[in-house]
This record gives sequence, structure tokens and C-alpha cells, in this order.
Amino acid sequence: MNQHDKLALPVGTTLDRFIMRKQEDFPYATGELSQLLRDIALAAKIVNREINRSGLIDIAGAYGNRNVQGEDQQKLDVIANIRFIRALRNGGEVCTIISEEDEDVIQTGNVQGKYVVAIDPLDGSSNIDVNVSIGTIFSIYRRVSPTGSEGTSQDFLQPGTHQVAAGYVIYGSSTMMVYTTGNGVNGFTYEPSLGEFFLSHPNIQTPKTGAIYSINEGSSESFSEGMKAFVAYCKEQSYSARYIGSLVADFHRNLLKGGIYMYPPTAKAPNGKLRLMYECNPLAFIVEQAGGKSSSGRRRTMEIEPKEMHERCPLFIGSPELVEKAEEFLAREHANETAVNG
Repeated sequence: MNQHDKLALPVGTTLDRFIMRKQEDFPYATGELSQLLRDIALAAKIVNREINRSGLIDIAGAYGNRNVQGEDQQKLDVIANIRFIRALRNGGEVCTIISEEDEDVIQTGNVQGKYVVAIDPLDGSSNIDVNVSIGTIFSIYRRVSPTGSEGTSQDFLQPGTHQVAAGYVIYGSSTMMVYTTGNGVNGFTYEPSLGEFFLSHPNIQTPKTGAIYSINEGSSESFSEGMKAFVAYCKEQSYSARYIGSLVADFHRNLLKGGIYMYPPTAKAPNGKLRLMYECNPLAFIVEQAGGKSSSGRRRTMEIEPKEMHERCPLFIGSPELVEKAEEFLAREHANETAVNG
């Protein structure tokens, strides 16, 4: 290839153009869902800018408050929450939002909006100060409350199988947005000099198996016997232990390379730590669309009927063969317990 040909290479397909081309794939192709995804992408660009300059303008570090989860808020948690809520409110397609950072539903004032969004504005934010990858996770549903009225908590208490779209943004060595509308998974890398997301990972398919297991082994003493046995199995297979502590970063690596991410019940968190509505369900939708699997250890994640907006759930997610193997160990444990107690 000569120098002229190299200079003439196409940059690629932008996110906006891709969304427009794929609009006919959406279950409700009226254009609102397309615009909603653009609103999220716009907010992600702004949050990306704030993250990249956080150390220069003193917006890294703790904010001094705790969120509804009882976790210390970072300054960028608050900033990201404000940016995403503002973008969704201004876009007009969303009537109601729930966020990890707010206890109650957030009304946008767009009573005609057809969609509701559950969002973790900045997952892994405690890693900001040490320059570790962090992310945003979002889930989109059609509202069940009457159009023309304010949304309610019932709009969110739907199983993950009702999601119309879900995605995440990872802010790392490069910033990527990965999403699905139920027709496969596509990833877009942000080109800051142009201010655009470009299609870089079309039709992502996760490997059927892998050699990576991701779990916080610091809590291993409080794992169940089945969980301990599965971790021991991973070690016997010479799998690599890889655990960053940022859910999006761990999930993204395993999605592309193959592996399993696990956050099981522990003595400290008997229902697991991760939130069903804006962490487990959206990632479950993505991994299933990429050929993977997601489970609570007992059942498919997206079939769980939520009872609370901030409900927690154990999570086993990644390559299907590894998730099924983990379920085997947990089922064996359950069978043994039943036999002993029966």
C-alpha cells in the first residue's frame, strides 16, 4: 500500500451512523430509542473528559457523603450522576431514571417519554485515584406506567428479559461504548481528536470457554463449600486469576478473551454485592447476546423477578461452559445440603 492509499483509508463507521442504519432492528423503530442511545453517548463523552482531567482540577477523591448503598461517594460519582441525568432529561425520551447514587426514582419531567433507564453512572469509582479502568453501566426498559403521567418504581421492577437495550462504557487506555438492542453486541472506541465513537468491535462473540477466573479471593473464608470447590477447580485447571475490582473492566476483559466473573454470596454480603437492575441485568443481556451466560448460581439472571429497585444479586457471568461448570458445583452443594437436612 502506497502513502496515498494509507492517507485515504476510511476512518470507520461512527456510532451515530451505525445507530441510524440499525434502527430497523429495534423492536420499536420510532427513532426515540436511537436518540436515547445518542444521549447516553454524549454524556459518556463529557464524563470521559472529566475523568481524564480529574487530577488536574481537583475532582478526584472522596466527596464526603455516602450513597443509598452505604458506599462512600467519590466526587466523580456525583459529577457522572449529574451529567447522565441531565443528558437523559434534556433528550426527552426518558420519563424516569433510577441511579445507584439516588434512593428514589428520578423524574425527568418528560411524562410523554416511553422509556425508563437504570444506570450506574460510575462503576468502580474508588479506583479513580490509582488510575484503574472504571465504567458506566445502563439498562433501558419500556415504561409500564401510563404515558402522560410520571413514572413509578413499577416501571423498573421488570425482569431483565424485558430490557430493550443495555450497555456499558469503559474508561481506560481507550474509552469504549459497548451496547446491544437484542440483535448482537457491538463496541465503539472513542476518538477524542474527532469527538466521535467509531465502530471497532463489530458483532462481539465471547469464547465458549476460557482460562480466566475473576473473583475477590480475599473473601474466600466466607465462601460456601461449593464456591470454594469451584475456585479450587479453577486452580487445578491452571486458570489465571484476574481481578481488577472494577466490574466493567473485569467483565470487558473476559467478554473479549473468555473467562468467568463471580461475585458470590459471602458472610458480609449474603445476597451478593452487585445490584440486579443496573449492574447484573444489563451485563447479562450483553453477555447472552454475545453467546455467553449469566446466572445467580441457581437461575438465569434475566429471569429473576425484582422486588426492590436497589436489589442485590449474586453474579456468575462469562463464557457459557465456565458458568455452567460453576452452576454444577453449586448444584452439587445444594443437593448435599438437601440430603443432610432432609
